[in-house]
Amino acid sequence: MATTTPAGSVFLVEDEAMIRMMVADMLEELGYRVVAEAGEINEAIRLAGSTEFDIAILDVNVNGKVISPVADLLKARNCPFIFATGYGAQGVPEDYRDRPALQKPFQIETLAQLLVSTLKAAPV
Repeated sequence: MATTTPAGSVFLVEDEAMIRMMVADMLEELGYRVVAEAGEINEAIRLAGSTEFDIAILDVNVNGKVISPVADLLKARNCPFIFATGYGAQGVPEDYRDRPALQKPFQIETLAQLLVSTLKAAPV
């Protein structure tokens, strides 16, 4: 794992630029370092396979495309990830309903708690 800050490094996938910036600001405020960002699915797939990070936050619906190919890649790499969705639990791809999910819009406290619990549960 590529940890250079106490909190860790994050790969962020979100198609809405303003939301992506807001979440990146929240992460930095919490002490995390955003090491890669993607706003579309092909870029997310490329970065998911080539970037070192501790945890990923994945928007479920990226420009109308489901995030499953990125989640599959991260699962294969044993990388922990959290979904962000405005659609509730039903918005999360069926194969991944056991994974942690943030309901948008979310507060910084909720983000912090989910990151900590997901990282703690991740295999070392």
